[in-house]
Amino acid sequence: MKKNASVPYARRKFIKTAAAGIAGASLLTGTSSLPYIAGRGKKKVGYALVGLGYYSTDVLAPALQETETAYLAGIVTGTPAKEQRWMEKYNIPKKNVYNYENFDSIADNPDIDIVYIVLPNSMHKEFTIRAAKAGKHVLCEKPMAMNAKECREMIEACEENNVLLSIGYRLHYDPYNIEVMRLGQEEVYGMVKHISCGSAFSNSSTDHWKLRPEMGGGSMMDMGVYPLQAARYVTGEEPVTVTAQGYSMRDAYQDINEAVNFQLKFPGGTIANLSTGFHASFNYLLVSAERGRFELQPYSGYGGIKGRTRDGELSFPRINQQAAQMDDFALSVREGKGVRVTGEEGLKDMIVVDAIYKAIKKKCEVEI
Repeated sequence: MKKNASVPYARRKFIKTAAAGIAGASLLTGTSSLPYIAGRGKKKVGYALVGLGYYSTDVLAPALQETETAYLAGIVTGTPAKEQRWMEKYNIPKKNVYNYENFDSIADNPDIDIVYIVLPNSMHKEFTIRAAKAGKHVLCEKPMAMNAKECREMIEACEENNVLLSIGYRLHYDPYNIEVMRLGQEEVYGMVKHISCGSAFSNSSTDHWKLRPEMGGGSMMDMGVYPLQAARYVTGEEPVTVTAQGYSMRDAYQDINEAVNFQLKFPGGTIANLSTGFHASFNYLLVSAERGRFELQPYSGYGGIKGRTRDGELSFPRINQQAAQMDDFALSVREGKGVRVTGEEGLKDMIVVDAIYKAIKKKCEVEI
């Protein structure tokens, strides 16, 4: 059995630890010790962004201009017209520009230590495994894959090729969300009894891959992982049962779940009532504990997060979540330190997502 094979099934608390440079308590979900560390000794660690859609273009590439440990070293795109624009804007040499066909030759490029996979969900497994075989560390966007089986294959490929794997859960670097992890897991206001959380946006698109189930579309596979994550990291536990309801109101959304409501039970007794969708805009996290409540609203934005507890308002410096995430993983690569958000963390979510889809289909409570 591989060293991490049993981790996803353990009903255990998240590991709490202090993280340098992040306000409040933070979270390490695992450690890694590699026989070699690609990038060790380099002043900065090179990222290649794989997929140049909105998130790479408007969020990640600008964030890499703010990082201290990492820099934008290369790109991978299936759109030749984008290559020259990116090369000029970010001073990327032609030798660090790849497409999906010649991607595997990235193995011969010492400038690139990490590939950040920002592709449709159905492509996450393929490019994680190809990157691992090329000897490159992998940061993969959420959700990790199409299902738990694919997650396990990705983890195995990274272990076999001695590369690190992390999943793009940026809220693990946000000080407000780090604080609610601490409040819930340390039972500052007593045992958490109930969690209400929702994350959704009004999507007017009728022609996007997120509306195609074969590409991993649907609201649960997009915004839905945020309330699922919140329930898990507030309690520090893994849910034991789920019930769920899926809805599709508009004609263009009939092939997916336009909205999903799901309810989780945790072994310590916590109940979570969670919602997501493409049909409306809402963003909130409300936690009721034995001796008071705490909340964030909004809770999962890139900025503008606000929070309060029974003792008053929460106030933390605003950070660039994506820059913090990419810097932290770059340090893991360069220094060989523990990975904060491991592949196992992404797998745990997909185990629950698989159960959610089963509960929607069977219209009954499903054990996880």
